[in-house]
Amino acid sequence: MPPEARAARLLPMPSTSWPDRFAAWRDRLQASAGFRSWAARFPLTRPIARSRARQLFDLCAGFTYTQTLAACVHLDLFTILAQGPRTAAALAMRLSTPVDATTRLLDAAVALKLAERRSGGRYGLGSLGCAMLDNDGVVAMVHHNAALYADLRDPVALLRGKAPGALSAAWPYAETDQPTTLTAEQTDSYTALMAASQSFIAEEVLAAYDFKPHRCLLDIGGGDGTFLRHVAAQTPTLQLKLLDLPSVAARATERFAASPYASRAEAFGGNAKTGPLPAGADIASFIRVLHDHDDADVLAMLRQARAALPADGTLLIAEPMSGTKGSERIGDAYFGFYFLAMGQGRSRTVEALSALLEQAGFTAIRELRTRVPMLARVLTARPNEITKP
Repeated sequence: MPPEARAARLLPMPSTSWPDRFAAWRDRLQASAGFRSWAARFPLTRPIARSRARQLFDLCAGFTYTQTLAACVHLDLFTILAQGPRTAAALAMRLSTPVDATTRLLDAAVALKLAERRSGGRYGLGSLGCAMLDNDGVVAMVHHNAALYADLRDPVALLRGKAPGALSAAWPYAETDQPTTLTAEQTDSYTALMAASQSFIAEEVLAAYDFKPHRCLLDIGGGDGTFLRHVAAQTPTLQLKLLDLPSVAARATERFAASPYASRAEAFGGNAKTGPLPAGADIASFIRVLHDHDDADVLAMLRQARAALPADGTLLIAEPMSGTKGSERIGDAYFGFYFLAMGQGRSRTVEALSALLEQAGFTAIRELRTRVPMLARVLTARPNEITKP
């Protein structure tokens, strides 16, 4: 049987609606090897055919690209190249790698715009390599993703319910019904990971929302207080409260004590799902917290926040969200499998989060514009007086 006929048999029969019938016709056409061959030869469709071929190959080769970046990070290549261009031989001596292998790594880095060729056979930083310098959040994620890749060695087993492994171990609260009993040794690793990239999120939130009209901010699941310290720097009169697991809150207390904001910052140990939350705040925030949890736990946390806020209070949520235009692969492909491996959580759309907010007793839900929606989108909401606990 010809390949195009075999492909056609695998595709569903068209429905009666015109959009579905057109989509079925288009799918049969694109599945045809003969059509793809013709499209690659015809001048008007050749650019499209070549682009599709590259995209398909990128899907096949993507893991190699990520490991090229990982090798560069582990070898500290970007810091070395920032000191000046070097030959492959000079870099091989510095990296303790064979010259041929070093050249392969450098050529791969050039192809990925992590490095670029310079005069005299030397290599320097590429545009993306420059972006890696002093970028602790991305570097931390490169190291952290090793656990995700370990769990993704057998993606079908993961989809069929294989018990979470390496990644869930990095987030111990995902594996226990008693998160408040976790020790500092168990929580320090993920707290440091979140803190390394929290500055980017704080910049997005502060560019989108003005905290100055408020008197007290409660950051729920606030980690070591990195986000609150950024807010404090811009709002000199704002009182700051943080709630996290006891061992994490203890780390935040240390960070506050060593900061200029010790007199107006306080950390509390507790459970955001069961409460009670610290009272006295007129604005509460969840910064990259809700997408780590399943719907039932998110609803419980939102209800606790609702109970802690006054009638004129505000809730602010900031995190990457599904359905973000231009970032669909991040929200649905990367985070989709990330949370599957983690054992809980999901990337949600604005609509899904809004539905949970309404169910928890919030109204006046509004999305604020952020500069880089891929990093974070921001929602605000107000307590619904009708549902006041």
